[in-house]
Amino acid sequence: MTIFELQLRATSMRILLTALLLLAAPLAPAADNDASLAVAPPPPAKSSVSLDDIRAFTAVFNLVKQAYVDPVDDKALMQAAVRGLLAGLDPHSEYLDQRAMDELSEDTSGSYAGLGLEVLAVDGTLRVVAPIDDTPAERAGIKPGDIITRISGTPITAENVNASVNLLRGKAGSEVSLSVLHEGASVPVDMKLRRDVIRVASVRVRALDPGYVYIRIAQFQEDTGTELRNKLDKYKAKSGPLRGAVLDLRSNPGGLLTSAVEISDDFLDSGVIVTTRGRLKQADLSFSATPGDLLDGAPMVVLADNGTASAAEIVAGALKDNHRALIMGRRTFGKGSVQTVLPLDDTHAVKLTTARYYTPNGTSIQAAGIQPDIELADLKLSVRDAAPSLITGERDLPNHLKGEHEKDKRNDPTAARDNLDDYALSEALNVLKGMALQHKAVTIDIKG
Repeated sequence: MTIFELQLRATSMRILLTALLLLAAPLAPAADNDASLAVAPPPPAKSSVSLDDIRAFTAVFNLVKQAYVDPVDDKALMQAAVRGLLAGLDPHSEYLDQRAMDELSEDTSGSYAGLGLEVLAVDGTLRVVAPIDDTPAERAGIKPGDIITRISGTPITAENVNASVNLLRGKAGSEVSLSVLHEGASVPVDMKLRRDVIRVASVRVRALDPGYVYIRIAQFQEDTGTELRNKLDKYKAKSGPLRGAVLDLRSNPGGLLTSAVEISDDFLDSGVIVTTRGRLKQADLSFSATPGDLLDGAPMVVLADNGTASAAEIVAGALKDNHRALIMGRRTFGKGSVQTVLPLDDTHAVKLTTARYYTPNGTSIQAAGIQPDIELADLKLSVRDAAPSLITGERDLPNHLKGEHEKDKRNDPTAARDNLDDYALSEALNVLKGMALQHKAVTIDIKG
């Protein structure tokens, strides 16, 4: 027996012993994460790894150690092996070191230094799930579905795609160059962005028309539910009862499952919100709404697109299946799985896909997404260069005598033009007004 074979057998026994110890060691309690649940760790499983598999692994390990062109640290090799193990499961399961855990905490708390991008490694490419509102990425024109091909001149490949995500973050004020392939384009666009402190206000509330409110949720963080209730209460105290609301979930990459359940409950009086099912009994859960609707039954329209993902899809599915809202826009992203963070020690953890989730109708949206009730093309409104040539009434005549009840659009705050280029929002408001008229008629008939 050669020295190499003796080393190989000794290493094999050490790896086997370590594996058996890991199987027998209990895991620490789990922590919530992106559309995730805390579940108890599984009981120790019977090992089905054969000695031949262990020999093959240790043979490759030793060959890399002895023959690779550059020296490789044992710890780095083992961590790479663990990452490869998880990467082979699905795109959302991953090994988290201290830096990744810190970034995860920053995402759920809503403050970090970077570009404001939610990205996903898909088939060796870095694909944009969604840019976050009012961030360097969103202002640069990066859209859901875009592919980042280079970061600071370094091409994105299957080998470095996971590590390249870290290059998007950095010190606030520092610059980074990206090559971005827009959806439908054939040539990437080079752009230079300056990193910033991303403080994500997850909820925005403003008026559309008298009685109609616009609610924008950028992502689902720890305090999103509280933020929504506070802002909507202030709006109602100032503007009075609501006739309808547009809930904008476009380019919302998701977030915490608990937050998605909380937001859904805010608009529902009853009914199932979401159920989860996994291999573990503890992962089989059902969440239901409690009495109380922030809109007091006023009609809703939800705007969605291909960047509406994960926790945002839970909300859209809950409101659609409970017939609480009409979904308008484009098919959603289709992330129908739940991840759980399982700590290994104080500085390392595994984010593991532990369950699928189902809408109230029992539908899994995994890879299929949610189809809108009314599908809209990705169009844009624009102002005409000249006034319409047709004269349909007195108000179309130049310098006409102003009517007593005619509003001056130049001074009318409700005639804000910041929605002019948002085709989907314009159509949603038109549909919402029709729903409000029908809702009012039904209410009068019941009371009468």
